Amino acid sequence: MSLQKINTRTIVLILMIVAAAAMRLLSFKFPYLLSNFTPVGAIALFGGAYFTDKWKAYLAVLLTLFASDILINYLYTSKWVLWYGGSFWVYLTFAVMVFIGSLIKKANVGNVAIASLASVAVHWLIIDMPWLYGSLYPHNLAGYGQSLVAAIPFERNMVLGDIVFCAILFGGFELAKSKYAILRIQKEPAI
Repeated sequence: MSLQKINTRTIVLILMIVAAAAMRLLSFKFPYLLSNFTPVGAIALFGGAYFTDKWKAYLAVLLTLFASDILINYLYTSKWVLWYGGSFWVYLTFAVMVFIGSLIKKANVGNVAIASLASVAVHWLIIDMPWLYGSLYPHNLAGYGQSLVAAIPFERNMVLGDIVFCAILFGGFELAKSKYAILRIQKEPAI
């Protein structure tokens, strides 16, 4: 495989991830309508599925999310917030989503849908643990249940966001691969 092919594919993947991350600004502009309807889950799955070097998937996805988080936090607070109390768990969750994306061997509607539901479930179960954040819910199993139930509308929006943005990212890249051979991975000839 030529260096140009690797670089072109990587650049296209990164540009698609950055463009999708820019769509997070819509959720800021319309918070009541689009709360948690974002491309972040789709970005993680997409990166995991398409980067041949998996370290690039983690790096590109997590750095893009980190940079867009800084911008989103500034828009909400007018302060440059680089890290907050729950950041570790958020980024761990998205790293797991990249891993789930890496399990997609053939990008089709069924595989992407299953991966998307799995990643939303991971997000829901980790991010909504009440003992990680504040005192809104009791720090016990009952509080965890209350937190999970309260999060259902947000997770529903995440599923909807994944449907839309996975269709755009996966569908767009598959279409681009069908038109531009430089984006395809060629199998190395057997020796």
